[in-house]
Amino acid sequence: MDQSAVYPVKLYVYDMSKGMARQLSPIMLGKQLDGIWHTAIVVHGDEFFYGGEGISSCQPGGTMLGAPNTVVDLGTTEVTEEIFMDYLTSLGESTYRGDRYRLFEHNCNTFSNEVAQFLTGAKIPAYITDLPSEVLSTPFGQALRPILDSIHIQPPGGNHFNGHYGQR
Repeated sequence: MDQSAVYPVKLYVYDMSKGMARQLSPIMLGKQLDGIWHTAIVVHGDEFFYGGEGISSCQPGGTMLGAPNTVVDLGTTEVTEEIFMDYLTSLGESTYRGDRYRLFEHNCNTFSNEVAQFLTGAKIPAYITDLPSEVLSTPFGQALRPILDSIHIQPPGGNHFNGHYGQR
């Protein structure tokens, strides 16, 4: 095996609101939000994300969300597919089990940020990770928090990651 192989790492960014956040946020929150972001890491030919069912994977762009709104190049990694799958298995059995999902504090973007740092040493863009605190800093965000906390987002179309890569 070539020890110097590098693999591209991409961040797929989806607007869960399909443009509605941009239109309605000034009225509802008193501040402009460009989107309600769902993110996934694309590496080794698959898209990996976290939701209410735990860690899932699919072909890039393969969820019901369709093509991402934005693709951010996070650089490259030397982490092999085998090591990455072991890492995801470990995360899926501990920190990123489905029952640990929290819309504001522990979500797809938290997962993408942690995985990006593992793979490349770089964080995902702050406009994504800062979104929950921006929403919660508004009176409307605080009022909606009890309802929003009960929401578990799981984009349809992914395969639940069971740690046995290729045997989904």
